[in-house]
This record gives sequence, C-alpha cells and structure tokens, in this order.
Amino acid sequence: MKTTWDLSVFYNGFDDPAFAADLKALPEKIAALADAVREESSDDTAKVRGLIERLEQIEALQSHLGLMINLTLFCEADNEAANAAMTPLMNAGVAMTQAYSALSRYLASVENLETLIEADPVLRRNGFFLRQSVKAARHMLPEQLEGPVLRMQLSGGEAFSQLRDKLDATLMVDYRGEQIPLSAARAKAYEADPDVRRDAYEAEIASYQKVELPMSYCLNSIKAEANTMAQLKGYDSVLAMTLDESNMTEATLGAMWTAIREALPELREYLKAKGRLLGHPNGLPFYDLFAPIGECSRTYTIEEARELLLALFSTFCPQMGEMMAEAFDNGWIDMYPRPGKSGGAFCAGCYDKNISRVLTNFTGSLSDVSTLAHELGHAFNNRMLTRVPMLMTETPMPLAETASTFNETLLSAKMRESASPEEELMLLDASLTENTQTLVDIYSRFLFEQKVVDAQADHALSVRELKETMLWAQGQSYGDGLDPEVRHPYMWACKSHYYSANCHFYNFPYAFGCLFGRGLYARYEKEGEAFVPVYCDLLSRFGSDTIENVAASVGIDVTTPAFWRSAVESILAEVRRFVELSK
Repeated sequence: MKTTWDLSVFYNGFDDPAFAADLKALPEKIAALADAVREESSDDTAKVRGLIERLEQIEALQSHLGLMINLTLFCEADNEAANAAMTPLMNAGVAMTQAYSALSRYLASVENLETLIEADPVLRRNGFFLRQSVKAARHMLPEQLEGPVLRMQLSGGEAFSQLRDKLDATLMVDYRGEQIPLSAARAKAYEADPDVRRDAYEAEIASYQKVELPMSYCLNSIKAEANTMAQLKGYDSVLAMTLDESNMTEATLGAMWTAIREALPELREYLKAKGRLLGHPNGLPFYDLFAPIGECSRTYTIEEARELLLALFSTFCPQMGEMMAEAFDNGWIDMYPRPGKSGGAFCAGCYDKNISRVLTNFTGSLSDVSTLAHELGHAFNNRMLTRVPMLMTETPMPLAETASTFNETLLSAKMRESASPEEELMLLDASLTENTQTLVDIYSRFLFEQKVVDAQADHALSVRELKETMLWAQGQSYGDGLDPEVRHPYMWACKSHYYSANCHFYNFPYAFGCLFGRGLYARYEKEGEAFVPVYCDLLSRFGSDTIENVAASVGIDVTTPAFWRSAVESILAEVRRFVELSK
C-alpha cells in the first residue's frame, strides 16, 4: 500500500518534456478554440460538434496540468518548479474563461439551437451544458472588460488566495516547546488526553497572531472583489451569484436553513451532554468538540482503516469496493501530515484517466477513518460521472457532498449495529461530531461570510472585527452548546473555504450534502440492494440538470422544509439516544 500519491500518471516530474510541451500547447489550443468560435459557418450543428470536441481535449489537458501543479503545491508549498508553472497555468485559465464566454455568446445567438440539440445525438447528450451556456451569457462580464478584469484577478483575489494557502501550510505552532505544523496541531483535537487537546488549542490560537494581519487582508480583498464581480455580472448579491452558478434556487436554500434553525436547540443538547461527560458544566469548550468519548480513544493503523472500509463498502457496492482497493494500492491517497503540506482533506478527480487523488492528514482517529470514507465517496462520485460526457460532469457544490456524506452515514450505522451501549455511545458521538460540524458550525460559517461580504460596501474588517464577527456567528449557531469563554475567534483564518476567488459561500453545500445524503441513505435502508443502481445512476447525473430536478428525479422536493425536516430528524434521533446513554 502506498501512503503518498502518485503524480507520475500525469507527468514524470516538472522536468518531463511532456509537461513543458503541454504547458506550451494549452494556450495555443485555447486560442484555436476562440478562433473556431468566431469562424463563420453555414452548418451550426457541425460547428457546435467541433467546439464540443475541442473543449473536451482542452479540459483533459488542463486537468492534467492543473492536478500536477496544484497537488504538488498542496504537499510542497515551496516547490519552486510548481510555483513557476502556476503563472502560465493561471494565464491559460483567464484565456479559457474568455473562450467560454465567447462560446456562450455564440450559442445564445443561434436562433434554432433547441431544434439542433434535439436533432443531433452528440448535441443531445451535451444538451444541459449547451443550455446552461446560453443561460450564462446573461451574466457575462462586459466583453470589453472581461480580459482586463480576469487578468487583474490573478494579481488580486487569486494571488490573495494563494498567499493564504502558503501562510497556512508554512505556519509552525509552538506546542509544548516544539515547533509543529498547524495541521499537526489541529489533529491533536482528536487525542484522548484532555491536556493535549487544550494545550494544542491554545497553541493554535496563539500561532494565528503571526499571520492574522495578512490573512485579514486576504479575506477582505477576496470578498471585496466578489462584490465587484457580482455587480459586473448583473447579480443582486454574491449569494445570488453563487446560487445561480450552483444551479440552485433561493427557495431551496431557505427551506434547508429553516429546518436547521428549528433543530438548533436540540442539536445543542448533544453538545451540552458531551460537555457534562467531559466535566464541563457550562457547555463544551471548543477544544473538546472533537474529543473522543470512551473507547473512541482507540486508534487505527492505515492498514486497519483499509481493511474496515473495503469490507464494508464492497458489501454495499462491489464496484465501490474495487475502486477503494485501487485507491489504497495505486497511490491515490496522500495520507499523513508533514511540514509544507496543507491541512484538511479533499478529493480531486481526473475524468479521462478515471482516477482521483485524495489528500488527508491521517493520524489514526475514528474521525480520520470517517474522513477517508468521506473523500473516497467523492472519488466514487467521480467514477460514476464517467458515464456521461465530460462537459456534463460539472457538479454543483451542494450535490458534490452527497456521496461523501452517504459513505460517512453508512460507516457510522454499520459500526453501531452490533455495538454495546458503551460502544454505541462512542459511535454516536463520532457521528454527531461530524453532523454538528456540517449543520451547526456550517451555519455559523454562513452567517459569518454574509457579514463579511456585506461589510465590504462600507469598510474592510479589522482583525478585531473579524474575530468579534466569528464569535457572534458561533453564538448564533452553537448557543449555549459551547462554553462562551472558550470558542474559536480565528476560524476565519483556519478555513480555506472563505478564500477562493471564484467560489463563495462554500459552506451551505456541506449542510445540503449532509442532509441530502442522509435522506438517500434512508431510502437505502428501506429498499436495500435495489436502491444501489438507482443511487449510482443519480450520482452520474449531478452535472446534467438543476439541483431541484435532480432531486425530483428520485421523488424528493428540496424546495420546501418537509424533506429537510425529515433528514434533520434522523440526526435528532441520534441526539436523543446519545443524551439517554450519556446519563
């Protein structure tokens, strides 16, 4: 089993002649695409088919280069060759955005496009992409401004985003007289020893003082730019822009938040009950949010985690089991924290090679095992998307968390089936730890980001204001579930999701995915094996329709609170059982 990922499937290093050739060819192919869009043609069907073929070739090339460069930087923040290659890649990205805009404008000008789509099999297979491109034409940057604005983003929001990632990856924490990476300090939140958890939390909080000022500038600048981009594109707000780009309506978001807000008082009962078990009468201190309960102090080797996951998911879906074995054995996963490596976890897919790459910071906790299940759920989703054309694989952010949450839920439920009351308490805690993060904490992140975005119309928030706003947001969501004296004022610096130049409010998709995935798991409990092919087919269609229509295809109405309440109820049932057992 390999514990670092294999990037040689893309290139044999940055000195590989193929890498240099592809990096040089990418802008040339993009320029050729732009020329093809502008060319006059008497046959629109043939022209659109040719454009689709060019797009697919460019997407594959851009994917290989992007994965090679970005994955390297996630593990080696100071890699000179990868940093040097980032500039031409980003310049090509600007050109590609302009080419897509030109394509959208062209498609919007084709009067009989719908007739052409229905008459041609290639166009019909790519129909949703083509229709969405026409829709996107209504929110393009003004053509004369597009090039300059996108290039300015490279030295604006994109540069601030990269700076934040480098600050995070290189920040060393003074923990008990030893310098350790930030990711390693945060991982100690799962340790069995309460003194370790508290000391690591205090060391982490102190470490942010080294980077708080530049990080505040990064955050303010990215969100100010977001407001400008939303205005230029004709949106009323950054949130409206995000929802439109996610193929999701405001009604769906509002229905979900309604159900979550209603559940907050009972979700806090879990936090208070856990606090009492750990000796905290005034709510849970932030450093004990991830504290293990009972036998959860057991750790897993990566070999044990592999065996557990393969046994479970091979039974659920043999195809998923085969993919997981491939992931562990063929260098899909970079496992362990180390200096220069970013914290957290993610999964990145490569369509034409039918593979994914997963980053984790595995230290052996049950939560780390759950994280592996989560990220490999993303990888399975990527594999299902190979059933559809490449241009139909752009999964909206909210749906992107479905398969990952489904895997977490399945893992938790299966481990509880034969558990003793003591083991059940431990497993419920592991499940509820994750679910309160994806509902309660995510709600605080949403409230925080709203405040920061809105504030840019008046002024950039100081470090003090950012900390106060974060504590306010945590108060609104966690309430008396957290000890008011021990929260986390620097979560805005900790979470990379706030710092994407072109992806804002990347918080509510986690809540959506959590509840949507649990709703699908409830279907699986009722229907058993018969639901598995339905589930796999659903995953393959995430980029082929709006969120509301995708959900409706399996009989779910996400636009009203009823579905969300039923999904939240499955979590509240775990809360009630946890509180009962904790007594």
